[in-house]
Amino acid sequence: MVAVDANYCPTCGTALRSRSFEGLERRFCPDCEQFVWRNPVPTAGVAVRDGNEILLVRRAGGPSKGFWTLPGGYLEADEPAPAAAVRELREEAGVDADPEALRLLGTHLREQAGGAAYRDQHVLLVRYVVDRDHVEGEPSAGSDADEARFVARGALPDPMREHNRRFVERALARKEPGR
Repeated sequence: MVAVDANYCPTCGTALRSRSFEGLERRFCPDCEQFVWRNPVPTAGVAVRDGNEILLVRRAGGPSKGFWTLPGGYLEADEPAPAAAVRELREEAGVDADPEALRLLGTHLREQAGGAAYRDQHVLLVRYVVDRDHVEGEPSAGSDADEARFVARGALPDPMREHNRRFVERALARKEPGR
């Protein structure tokens, strides 16, 4: 499995060919006689809501530098998505939550662009929601963020990617997490 379009087999280095499988063209290694599956890289994040406000961070670097978003990031190899969401919340926004208090908000598949490290990488965003009364601490910018604060629904800052606006609106529209 690879996260970007591969031209060569990650096992043996042979140039890949295209082969039809289950109605789709897939990358195939003729020497290993195996398909090289391209899979998205999973991320996890959490929308902390406080009434009509949502906790946002502004990215300090990477391909989304300067963009406002929900706290979130890549999963570690041995980490469940809720635990990753809470870790990222702590690292980026300085607040903590119990992974058991999170409720699934939704998912979004997007192509990550910007810089050689993110070349044509597909990313699966898994987002959760939790109410402020289940969160400890006061927001403060941490790693990957240069600002962290609660923002009112009608005052969402720019720039913000459209899928993040949809996650924010979905989080604020829910009556209770998990319902």
